[in-house]
Amino acid sequence: MRSPFLSSAVFIGIVALATPALAHAHLLRAVPAAGSTVKASPTELRLKFSEGLELAFSGVTVTGSDHAAIKIGAPSLDPADPAVLVVPLPGDLKPGRYAVDWHATATDTHKTKGRYDFTLTP
Repeated sequence: MRSPFLSSAVFIGIVALATPALAHAHLLRAVPAAGSTVKASPTELRLKFSEGLELAFSGVTVTGSDHAAIKIGAPSLDPADPAVLVVPLPGDLKPGRYAVDWHATATDTHKTKGRYDFTLTP
């Protein structure tokens, strides 16, 4: 007869081993922060994810209050942390609300996407 403790331990072990396979690169924080109001035009976006990214398959688009796309620089990964996507901005954004749409592919090839807004005030 099997012990219920042994069956539980085996089940927990299987779940623990499967958990990393279910991981995705989730956005943990951003600068400017989601929903924030900033007083100076940011010169870059910094998006921190829960795991390292594949730069070639990750990116960002930024649109202004008028829904027009904002020209951004080429994204890069922070050399000190491959889970941080750095996106140069023009630095002369006009006051208004900005939408940041991002898509990320983690080093384990899982894809995620999302959106957040921030507001620039004069």
